[in-house]
Amino acid sequence: MTSISYFLVMLKSNVRPNSLTFPFVLKSAAALQEGWLGMEIHSDILKSGLLCDRLVLLYLVDMYAKVGLLECASQVFDESSATSTLLCNVLINGYCRVGKWVQAMELFEVMPEKYGSTWSTLINGLMKAGEIKKAMEIWHSLDERDVVSWTTMINGFSQNGQHEKALSMFAKMLEEGVRPNDRTIVCALLACAKVGALETGTRIHDYILSNGFTLKKGITDALVDMYAKCGSIENASRAFDMAEEEEKDLRTWSVMIWGCAINGYLDKALNCFNKMKSTGIKPDGVVFLAIITACLHAGNVDQGLRFFSEMKHDYSIEPTMKHYAVIVDLYGRAGRLNQALKFINNMSIDPDFVIWGALFSACRAHKNIEMAEYVSEKLLELEPKHPGGYVFLSNVYAGAGKWQEVERVRSKMKNKGVAKDPGWSHIEIHGQVTSFVAGDDFHDRSDEIHLKLDEITRNAREFGYMPETDWVLHNIEEEEKEESLGSHSEKLALAFALISGGDLKVIRIVKNLKICGDCHSLMKYASKMTKRDIVVRDIKRFHHFKYGSCSCQDYW
Repeated sequence: MTSISYFLVMLKSNVRPNSLTFPFVLKSAAALQEGWLGMEIHSDILKSGLLCDRLVLLYLVDMYAKVGLLECASQVFDESSATSTLLCNVLINGYCRVGKWVQAMELFEVMPEKYGSTWSTLINGLMKAGEIKKAMEIWHSLDERDVVSWTTMINGFSQNGQHEKALSMFAKMLEEGVRPNDRTIVCALLACAKVGALETGTRIHDYILSNGFTLKKGITDALVDMYAKCGSIENASRAFDMAEEEEKDLRTWSVMIWGCAINGYLDKALNCFNKMKSTGIKPDGVVFLAIITACLHAGNVDQGLRFFSEMKHDYSIEPTMKHYAVIVDLYGRAGRLNQALKFINNMSIDPDFVIWGALFSACRAHKNIEMAEYVSEKLLELEPKHPGGYVFLSNVYAGAGKWQEVERVRSKMKNKGVAKDPGWSHIEIHGQVTSFVAGDDFHDRSDEIHLKLDEITRNAREFGYMPETDWVLHNIEEEEKEESLGSHSEKLALAFALISGGDLKVIRIVKNLKICGDCHSLMKYASKMTKRDIVVRDIKRFHHFKYGSCSCQDYW
């Protein structure tokens, strides 16, 4: 906004803008997503007679594309006689950004010259539009594939949630002798972080060290993030410590603090937070969110509230919806439901689905049906089609044994066409990532997996494990409930690891939903029986199971 302000002052002072001025203000208009402002600047460009300038023209088309005014971008492009490959790339990218990949393809086809950047722009745009198959077809049609095209594909797969394919593409790239650049390395490490592929991530780290890569800030941040999200906070700390102090900016510190927070290391998070401040770096809203989250996972309500207050009053940082949500969660997990509700009612912004969802989860955990019903109404008012509101309420009723109410909620879901998100889990064995969904029986070794899971459950019973059938949401017989619990994706992943992991000492599982109480209980017994560490990353945090206990101390 500052550049726009100076631009206005410049006009009022009767100083005429030139071809170097307009690109900066057009870039600012695009960043602010202010199409009307861009139109005003367009008018000034016409008055100045600078539309024929190639740089001004490029930034004008780019601005219209980025604010979503593709018709204006196309019109400027069509009326120009100075079209270039770079200008075509900008418009192709704009088309793809809003899902108009057919127009992007049409423009691509009529381009007189197609450089490597053009192909990569189109592939990137198609990936962003979710047109993965089309992007692959174009990529395979390339005569020569350089590092940019490989990186575009790796990043595209990861953006579309196909992290295993991203890692497979990275491995293939190395096999074909193409040397990755820093961007490629970062994309591959991010894919490892998403699926918890520690073995692959460690190999990439080794590749970095043995092939002369400089540990610049981007790579360091990606390494710390990868190790932390794979549950190896020790290696994350080592990667962080290896970075030069001048390379550690706010982003680097926040990644490290977040890693400590999600792994349940409050003391480490606090230590990093204080060290960061001692270097003169001021925390921002992201860092405060991380440190409050660390307090949340440790059950330290009062300290979390102090940080929230410090953020507002000492650093003048306005809380976002995420900050409010973690405070509601902080109160809720501690059973202070009335305080959580009062906090919501006193928020300076209207609570969203996530805020009410945090309170609802607490209502279920503490079996407060009356408040749960009230909160469910708020959830369904906000998002009638979201499965969460219905699933939350059916969970509460099931926990209380109110099966008629469960069926009423389930029927309402069915009538409204609302479907529950399936649970899935990733696990990496010998560098290969395998995925399981709840109830999965399509794996090649499905029979072995289920036999192993039955064996684990039987042996766990001898140690005192009892299936927590309250987590099953239907009024069925106890035996059927136990069978239903046995199909959870993290249990299938555990059994698969035990039949194929060999001397695997640490079993690492990544899950898309919050781990249920029964799976949490079985993991504790399994860690004791198998004498192996089991690390489960769910949507909220890490659970490090060791010798029959969990790092969360059953507080989650």
